[in-house]
Amino acid sequence: MDYIWAFLVGGIICALVQVLMETTKLMPGRIMVILVVLGSILGLFGWYQPLIDFAGCGASVPLIGFGNTLIKGVKEAVDENGFLGLFMGGFKAGAVGCSAALVFGYIASLIFKPKMKP
Repeated sequence: MDYIWAFLVGGIICALVQVLMETTKLMPGRIMVILVVLGSILGLFGWYQPLIDFAGCGASVPLIGFGNTLIKGVKEAVDENGFLGLFMGGFKAGAVGCSAALVFGYIASLIFKPKMKP
């Protein structure tokens, strides 16, 4: 049942973002920033964690979950290091995801040999 809830919640998040992309003139980069900021705000107030507990990766994998991860890292770093944690926590929490994206993106570029559009 966990897989079904993860699929449904992740699908609903993605469908809502697709509706936002289709009904507004916002560029994809701005929508990505909106999602990260929204995830950070929801995580700051503790409203996103219950959704992650319920849906697992269906809620944590989309971009909105990245914002939640960043704010969680900042909270932990501030508790440990005080004011300097504001600057360290987001990097520490998001490092694994960003590193994986870079490595797997590089591997995909080696396999598929992308070309620049003229």
